[in-house]
Amino acid sequence: MDAPPVLDPRRAPDPDLAAEPSGYVVLVEPADRIHFLDWGGPSQPDGPPVILLHGLAQTAWIWTPVARRLRLRRPTVALDLRGHGLSDSPTTGYDDATLAEDVVAVADGSGLLAAAPVVVAGHGFGGVVAAWTARALGDRCAGLVLVDGGWEDLRSTTGLEPDEFLRGLDEPPEVLRSMTAYLRDRQAFDPSTWDADQDRAARATVVDTPAGRVVPATRPHALAGAVEALFAYRPAETLPAIEAPIVALVAAEDEAGTRGPALDHVRAALAGAGRPPIRVARFPSDGHNLIRYRPAEVTDAILTVASAPTAGDGTSASHQISAPAYDRRRTEEHDAKRP
Repeated sequence: MDAPPVLDPRRAPDPDLAAEPSGYVVLVEPADRIHFLDWGGPSQPDGPPVILLHGLAQTAWIWTPVARRLRLRRPTVALDLRGHGLSDSPTTGYDDATLAEDVVAVADGSGLLAAAPVVVAGHGFGGVVAAWTARALGDRCAGLVLVDGGWEDLRSTTGLEPDEFLRGLDEPPEVLRSMTAYLRDRQAFDPSTWDADQDRAARATVVDTPAGRVVPATRPHALAGAVEALFAYRPAETLPAIEAPIVALVAAEDEAGTRGPALDHVRAALAGAGRPPIRVARFPSDGHNLIRYRPAEVTDAILTVASAPTAGDGTSASHQISAPAYDRRRTEEHDAKRP
């Protein structure tokens, strides 16, 4: 049997620090606008194009550290999920089919699907939407990358109801007392990785008020709709239905220790369905935002997912991607808010 594949950050290009994306919108029924950032790509890509999906209460800007690298090798687009960022916030449409249709519309409208099957990557809640999208795309999906999310049945693992989970997402009042306080809080997660891109991504998630405080940019009804969708997700049913190779990048375990067993349960479901194994890279000393802490590793996973085993190739179902260990631990007070 071949040795397990190695996730090697040295394969990822250095970031293109001068690049700036262009912003566009596509119209989806019934005339809702979905915004996306087109980071461009090389004239001769070395593999399938990539579409990137953010997590709860985030925006496309969170993907900047990875997009700056990907664009040198692949056409790359990052979108604002409905209800987030510059996309419209309708009162309906926060269900698996509609959320997946939004992503497919962006992949089509941006021209990615005209070039080749696409790799879909999602972070947290974006991993759930990415899984629904990969299922909807069928053979038009070249690979699925789940960045610390997309394999948990939250109703089962948390024992919570959506409204209880939603209340847990509230920021402490002192964090929202000003933009300065908010940015200081985000910088403190890991000062060594804070830069202008992180500042821009953080600013995109809140809105200044005349009183000087900031409030979340994601409208309450949109966040509630997204959480309802998150709790309706059944990974043991969705992931075995996906034809493309799957890679999961796993950050530090939560205090309850439920995330590892949840992933094991999903991997067993794929094996039982005769599907290829999920390749897994673990980062036990890193917080949820692997895009910020491990951009080169995330980039490498996206660039190599399409070469993962496919059904019927005789590859063992016990793949584990090796990831180099770092001796510093990034801790995030808000890691409990993973999606």
